[in-house]
Amino acid sequence: MYNVIITGSTGMIGKGALLECLKSEEIQEVLLINRSPIEISSPKIKELLLQDFTQIHDYSEQLIDYDACFHCMGVSAVGMSEDKYHQLTFGVSKFLADTLYELNPDLVFCYVSGKGTDSTEEGRSMWARVKGKTENYILSLGFKKAFMFRPGFVLPEDGIKSKTKLYNTIYVLLTPFYSWIKNSKNVTTTRKIGKAMINTLTKQFSKSLLENKDINKLAE
Repeated sequence: MYNVIITGSTGMIGKGALLECLKSEEIQEVLLINRSPIEISSPKIKELLLQDFTQIHDYSEQLIDYDACFHCMGVSAVGMSEDKYHQLTFGVSKFLADTLYELNPDLVFCYVSGKGTDSTEEGRSMWARVKGKTENYILSLGFKKAFMFRPGFVLPEDGIKSKTKLYNTIYVLLTPFYSWIKNSKNVTTTRKIGKAMINTLTKQFSKSLLENKDINKLAE
């Protein structure tokens, strides 16, 4: 039985990870770190409401004895300066990863970045550079295992909705084709991402950078 931490469980991917953890017999406890409470009740759930992630070290006593962190929290780069995006992406992730590594060096850390993330940190795309820097930093810390999830097209399941209105419109239009689309190796789902994250605790997987095909394989 494992205890896991999830950030961003109010978002599409984070909520998918949470729902799979609640269903899994492998998961004993889930600590949710969010800015606002989640409207899901379960004896497995504990919540840490945190407005400022730079203060996370102050809550160290609540973060001890966890086996994994599913870091699903993220913000859109649209209309945001690079400095601000860097602060909310790399900065927040660094505070979280540093604190958890200090407390639980044997922890499995899963970070959700995105398809097209730039590991060189030198490309033209601002968001991809920042995500690449974040991935590289987490991988360099020395966690027992670390996996960078780079989902491309993700189908929401279990009533989950994206916080982006455009995406929700697209998903509604695609609903009649879900059964066909889900069979594509290039498409993953919120359930599969959640299952893959849980399986990082129990399975050996040779890759640390996981795109949709790898996520689907690890979810099996």
